[in-house]
Amino acid sequence: MKFYEIRDPIFGFITINEWEREIIDHWAFQRLRRIKQLAWTDMVYPGATHSRFEHSLGVMHIATQMFDAIVHKNAEFLKSEMNFTDAGFQRDRVLVRLASLLHDVGHAPFSHSGEEVMPKNPATDKPYKHEAYSEATIRYLMKDVIENHPLNQNYHIKADDVADFLAGKPSVQRSLLWRGLITSQLDADRADYLLRDSHHIGVEYGKYDLKRLLVTLTVAYDENGEPVLAVEEGGWHAAEGLILARYMMFTQVYFQHTRRAYDYHIARVMHHLLKESQPCTDSQRGKFPAPTSAENVKLYLQWNDWLVYGLIHSGQGGPDAEIIRKRRHHRSIYQTSEVPTVEELNLLEEISDELGEIVCFVDEAESSWYKFGREDISILPEENKGRNRKTNQLSAISSVVKGLNPIKQRRIYVPLERKKEAEDKLKKYLGGV
Repeated sequence: MKFYEIRDPIFGFITINEWEREIIDHWAFQRLRRIKQLAWTDMVYPGATHSRFEHSLGVMHIATQMFDAIVHKNAEFLKSEMNFTDAGFQRDRVLVRLASLLHDVGHAPFSHSGEEVMPKNPATDKPYKHEAYSEATIRYLMKDVIENHPLNQNYHIKADDVADFLAGKPSVQRSLLWRGLITSQLDADRADYLLRDSHHIGVEYGKYDLKRLLVTLTVAYDENGEPVLAVEEGGWHAAEGLILARYMMFTQVYFQHTRRAYDYHIARVMHHLLKESQPCTDSQRGKFPAPTSAENVKLYLQWNDWLVYGLIHSGQGGPDAEIIRKRRHHRSIYQTSEVPTVEELNLLEEISDELGEIVCFVDEAESSWYKFGREDISILPEENKGRNRKTNQLSAISSVVKGLNPIKQRRIYVPLERKKEAEDKLKKYLGGV
């Protein structure tokens, strides 16, 4: 087996084999080079030009480290309690690497602002998420490159196996244990993007103790007696550190007022471009094609940041494209606190009504830093390590986590050319309140 090394600014080198290299060379994965990880954040932080391509490599790297650390420490327990075998470990390791590598292969242009123009899923009556496009890309377009490589002869992994794993319905139920490495509150996805985003932006907010997390990851039982990925008591504060890093990155970077304005503008640009490119007049006009067929997925994957840049540069995209070209984005002229009171929210609505048609949009953060209940992080007490492996929930023992409140900050945005007019009206109104 031949191996290759990719230089990475966060981890030094990321090692891949020839099978993974062919998957990376697939045009659908190469598209991720043309999708920036943080959309228009470089309008505020000029270094934020890194891509979903390098992030995906990083997620695979961390997920593998997590898997190896857990198996090294828990191999005998997993064999005796969950019927794992050495061959099963080998196959699951490959499955984890492929799934983590491809978790963002169907991501929309311009990060999550692209999800604003995704069509509704008739089964849920809610818009599709980028995960649905990743699963569809793997199923419809990557079957050959995944299934027919000689290195797969030992594993017999199907494209559907990888997509089902990402969707939470693996063909081998036992493999569901590993899904937390890709989607959970301590997953490899956020473990990578926090370090990577903070590095490229030049801030310290996203730093946490990854090494400590890795050596304290384990397998235990939750309160219902189900096997679960957990953190040993000695890694409790490292888990808190990651959660706090995410909180700080959201408040200081991801919800920064200027970059949120650009999220708004680029979503409107893409809606305009999609509407102009589609002859149909149904309710899905101005939306991406649904991830329901190979043809639709191919049409969807034609969209990337470079394509939109070119269309904006050529004069297309409508009024919001002109705003982006001239960097005359809408301005925030009033905002609540991060955790607003009812009085603050009422006042913001009154101000919005007072400003009337000057207001372009009201932005709202909806971010809870910790999911309680079934998605709570499991902590294995020291005294239970050699006994029943029963865990406690982090939210029950951490004063830090208990004190985390969802951010529900709201901001009022107005056009740049009417900013002074809005500020004058605001001062007059607040002076009379």
